[in-house]
Amino acid sequence: MSNTIDTVAALLRASPLPALEARILLGHVLRWRRTELITRSDEPLDLALVALYRALETRRVAGEPVAQLIGAREFFGLEFDVTPDVLIPRPETELLVETALSALEGIARPRVLDLGTGTGAIAVAIASARPDAQVWAVDRSPEALAVAARNASKLLDAARPGGSLRLFEGDWYAALDSNAALRFDVVVSNPPYIASGDPHLSQGDLRFEPRGALTDEADGLSAIRAIVAGAPVWLTHGGVLWMEHGYDQAEAVRALLTAHGFSEVRSERDLAGIERISGGRLAAA
Repeated sequence: MSNTIDTVAALLRASPLPALEARILLGHVLRWRRTELITRSDEPLDLALVALYRALETRRVAGEPVAQLIGAREFFGLEFDVTPDVLIPRPETELLVETALSALEGIARPRVLDLGTGTGAIAVAIASARPDAQVWAVDRSPEALAVAARNASKLLDAARPGGSLRLFEGDWYAALDSNAALRFDVVVSNPPYIASGDPHLSQGDLRFEPRGALTDEADGLSAIRAIVAGAPVWLTHGGVLWMEHGYDQAEAVRALLTAHGFSEVRSERDLAGIERISGGRLAAA
């Protein structure tokens, strides 16, 4: 194969992938910025790098997520490490971070709990935006917690007033049993909410993500029920709980929140107009 073929321009023209995905993989392999892919598009490329790109291209054609192939995904303006052990952060989840940050306005040194933290994206994004916040993060997967710890170390200032991200292994609130005196101003979660029989589990990127982070192997609401039921014990009076859920679950989640004594219960829509998150406030004493 001649060098005239082994250029960015030629590889992009020949790629079976969408142009954006091909550019992301090429930029990752070459360690070039997006502008360099344009300004250096006709330079001959090293054959070893071309082979590496083509290997990634083949894996992507087979369905592996781009974020796993390059080991990273941007979320809330931060680049998070991603592995097959964690759910890939998605843009619609930024709504959960934005809503949590709004709830923290006016609270000095707030305490925040992220349940099912995965990459740590939600917890780290909140901690980054509110350096004074003390943030706890829980996950039952030690592999996920290792990824979250790495992201926190990479993305958070070691001298932030709120301290480092506090990581706990276990199922939901049970992971905090040794800290029973804790109370949080905000609890957030992006729990597994896909029902076990949902065909999406066998489609697209979801095939390569940890199943336990996607589905409760039931009706999609069991984790949400546990989080809502346990929240009053762990929230401050007037504290808030916000959760991400499925496109058709908002009404059921609002009913759960109301049944467990929450007020100001509402849902917020993402940019696609879908009721993506629901939450409420624990009534003050």
